[in-house]
Amino acid sequence: MTISVNQLSEPAVRAFVAALNAHDREAFREALAPGVTMSDDGSERDVEAWTEKEVFSSRGHMEIESEKGGGLAVVARYRNDTWGEMRTKWRFTVEGGKVTRFETGQA
Repeated sequence: MTISVNQLSEPAVRAFVAALNAHDREAFREALAPGVTMSDDGSERDVEAWTEKEVFSSRGHMEIESEKGGGLAVVARYRNDTWGEMRTKWRFTVEGGKVTRFETGQA
């Protein structure tokens, strides 16, 4: 069973996932706070380079399986043209309605 994007509890996470799935760079940037940081499997990454490679140029897509922590933590089936599909976990920090940090890795 999956949770539809428009049913995600946290508005900033909802905007992040919706923009990612739509491959909408402008909406994705809008969901992020200036100076946003991220990590992938525990390693700090450059947000711009990572999202270009793992999301936009490889057609990334998230199907949300579950959420907790008021919607700041989700488990998703993530797929892209580079890696195929994998089960991933995502944790978000949100301030002022924008994502200030996200951490992802295999679940």
